[in-house]
Amino acid sequence: MSITGIVLAGGKGSRMDGVDKGLVNFNGKPMVEHVLERLAPQVDQILISANREIAQYEALGYPVIQDDIAGFAGPLAGLQKGLQVAESAYVLTVPCDSPLLPPNLASRLMNSLIKHDADLAVVKTGSQTQPVFCLYRTSVLPSLEQYLESGGRKVEDWQNSLEAVSVSFTDNAKAFSNINTRDELTMLEGIA
Repeated sequence: MSITGIVLAGGKGSRMDGVDKGLVNFNGKPMVEHVLERLAPQVDQILISANREIAQYEALGYPVIQDDIAGFAGPLAGLQKGLQVAESAYVLTVPCDSPLLPPNLASRLMNSLIKHDADLAVVKTGSQTQPVFCLYRTSVLPSLEQYLESGGRKVEDWQNSLEAVSVSFTDNAKAFSNINTRDELTMLEGIA
């Protein structure tokens, strides 16, 4: 089954002093490069959702998409654009600041989504849902567009309105560590 991977790199980086987090070095290269290396073998197409530093993201060799909604509307705006241009029946979203993605992310999510005939399969570590690590059927686009048009922006609120299945990755919770601050960057580099 064909999957389009969407790397979400469209945020403001406000907790990282406004720096574009995907371009911050992690063990010698930008975080987004680690994400792309781990994601590429799992999907058929990759899109990078970015709203600034476009040329730097384009230089990575994948199409860069930008939100249709102005003002850094959050990950759902990136997902919306990705769903509109994806060439696959499924899209997998991951953030640009999680360089330790597991190699079986797509397959585990897909197996659960198909088994439960769900609209989406979302990662869960322990009791915590990780809403931006999610596999969607592209058929969710009309629901997402309606939610965004109504002013909604919270990923989990929209996900909860659909047929969703949670997939436990508690066995590999560190893989979903995302880096929001310089301290978290230093700590995760030590673990990696």
